[in-house]
Amino acid sequence: MREEHKLVTGIHHVTSCVGYAQEDIDFFTQVVGQRMIKQTVLFDGTTPIYHLYYANANAEIGTVMTTFPYRQAGLMGRKGSGQVAVTAYSVPENSLDFWVNHLNKHGVAHQGIQSRFGRNYIAFEHPSGLGFELVGDDRDTRDGWTTEEIEDKNSVKGFNNVIMSVRDVQSQHDYFTEALGFTKANEEGQYHIYNIGEGGPGKTVILRHDPDLAQGSWTFGEGTVHHVAFAVANDQKQKQLKDWLEGFGYTDASEQKDRNYFHSVYVRSPGGPLTEFATCDIGFATDEPLEQLGQNLMLPPWFEDRRAEIVAPLEPIKVPAKR
Repeated sequence: MREEHKLVTGIHHVTSCVGYAQEDIDFFTQVVGQRMIKQTVLFDGTTPIYHLYYANANAEIGTVMTTFPYRQAGLMGRKGSGQVAVTAYSVPENSLDFWVNHLNKHGVAHQGIQSRFGRNYIAFEHPSGLGFELVGDDRDTRDGWTTEEIEDKNSVKGFNNVIMSVRDVQSQHDYFTEALGFTKANEEGQYHIYNIGEGGPGKTVILRHDPDLAQGSWTFGEGTVHHVAFAVANDQKQKQLKDWLEGFGYTDASEQKDRNYFHSVYVRSPGGPLTEFATCDIGFATDEPLEQLGQNLMLPPWFEDRRAEIVAPLEPIKVPAKR
């Protein structure tokens, strides 16, 4: 094994493809209780598609879920192995009974309170079929967003972990331990848990061994997670990591892409899931004040001259009022 690096500091964000935009907004802001912090558009390709962002109270790195509503374009994903199968949030340990009742109230099917690696969780799905979990974990002290239905004592704090479905654990194990600096902490049945540093909320990845599950799609398409992004401090650390990965032979690393709120490099992991390495030194208040995040459609400077063309085909939406 080569000398361990400490360039990756945890989860940065998760990006998924969903159905309708308004359905997605209602799910994350009313059911999950996240703050809508950004409405912009997909920067890649030629078809105008929303890019919606949700986070905790302070819009912190490691709490940000972003979505592409693809129903408008009619593109469907195929769930399977080689994808992020579950995105898990942290909630207070004694709040899980509240969440059972809250999900019931909103008609969201779930499997009750279960346990894995000594922690209780509730599994449920987005209307587009995306897998989510709420993990009782009092180690997470980040500030949750509150709503009329969700008090601070029950609020979602941020990401706890992601679960990746892979047919071959060994190749993905090597990627996380040798290339990214994670340490394997435990395994339980088909689940293998990996930590960055000491682990904990936002610093954990779980591999789910699904040897007989067919490969899922990798393109944009409703009902699938497109990628998970891991945090690196800045452009310099990102370049160091890109060079490190290419030294292992992961030479399909992308060029750096300007995402306005962070800079990104993408690498397809050997087990299939797309991984991104996103910088932490720009932030979501670069184009609108922190207290007004998510209220207006924000376009990067290089799209402003096409605003009318981009906005015209987008689904009309109603976003939660600022508080």
